[in-house]
Amino acid sequence: MPSSLQPVPLLDFSREYQAHREEFLTALTEVADAQQFILGPAVESFEAQAAAALDAEYAIGCASGTDALWLGLAALEIGDSHTSSHQAPQQAVLTTPFTFFATASSILRAGALPVFADIDPLTFNLSPDAAAAAIERHHDRGGVPVTALLPVHLYGQCADMDALGTLAAQHGLAVLEDAAQAFGARWNGMAAGALGDAAAFSFYPTKNLAAMGEAGLLSTQDPELAERARMLRAHGMRRRYFHDEIGWNVRLDGFQAAILSVRLRYLDAGNTRRRAIAARYAEGFQAAGLVGRSTAEGIVPPFTDPRAEHVFHQYVLRTPQRDALRHFLSEHRIGSEIYYPLPLDQQDSLASLGYRAGDFPEAERAAKEVLALPIYPELRDDEVDTVVEAIRRFYA
Repeated sequence: MPSSLQPVPLLDFSREYQAHREEFLTALTEVADAQQFILGPAVESFEAQAAAALDAEYAIGCASGTDALWLGLAALEIGDSHTSSHQAPQQAVLTTPFTFFATASSILRAGALPVFADIDPLTFNLSPDAAAAAIERHHDRGGVPVTALLPVHLYGQCADMDALGTLAAQHGLAVLEDAAQAFGARWNGMAAGALGDAAAFSFYPTKNLAAMGEAGLLSTQDPELAERARMLRAHGMRRRYFHDEIGWNVRLDGFQAAILSVRLRYLDAGNTRRRAIAARYAEGFQAAGLVGRSTAEGIVPPFTDPRAEHVFHQYVLRTPQRDALRHFLSEHRIGSEIYYPLPLDQQDSLASLGYRAGDFPEAERAAKEVLALPIYPELRDDEVDTVVEAIRRFYA
């Protein structure tokens, strides 16, 4: 390895765009020629393809992953989206504090109360044991009833849906998967998106399946829930200009659906390549003598549950001296990111929920140790090796 390290971007959109540029432009032109810009044939076609890919009966396109979360909760009749901000929620939804902000903000937008439980330190996903304890604790304190579970399939690996499904059944809870980072992931052979009552996906441009802007999708096996979601995404209309409920404008546009249809053709190959990159990272770190059982001994590569098929939306290490390492990588023009530096329970905007530092020690520890490295299908093997070498030099 030369003394000077080549730059490695965290993500490079241009590589994939150039490979499929003509297909993208053809798809966009078809929408423009058809003049069907909102919903329409391109959206219907993508929804059918997505449902098939997710082993789901129904797929409902919408404007963003955040909207998909809200749409799922509203379609499940969780919370009350018409509740005034000055009125106390009458239902609670249990989720993880170690996730993107939209997981919790969507619960609040639906008119419900977020209740947090700590994470599993291996997968970073919601801990079933912690979730069970949080439900009991919330009940013992006289809180509003927990009526739904919102597990997050973080970084592209499904949460423990065996244990969480059992917990939901014991307490009569609806299950909405936050699968924003997990299109193509599986649990015991079943696709993320078919593991709960409904699932929400994001197609933000950085995702494994990505739009060229904002887009999202809700999947479900329930025909009544699907019909209700379609109504709610279009201002509560089943018939044009007749509003059965106060819904919202969260429709998917034809241009984004057309792009997603093109990219869906290549998703399986892309996810396979991501797993190969993850394996190359792991082998490189092991060969360099960097791996430890904890950050007291070295870096800790991602753990994959044997029941899961990981799609590595992110490749996230636990690493000692995380902030210093990130600075070192930045100096060498090697991209990295922290997902996420502050658990949701400690966000200023959620202070009214009443949590305190120390309530979720595993989430807090993860926030101090995690670092995401470059991973996308077009990343070259020599670039992976450069990242490994840079980290070896830092710890040398």
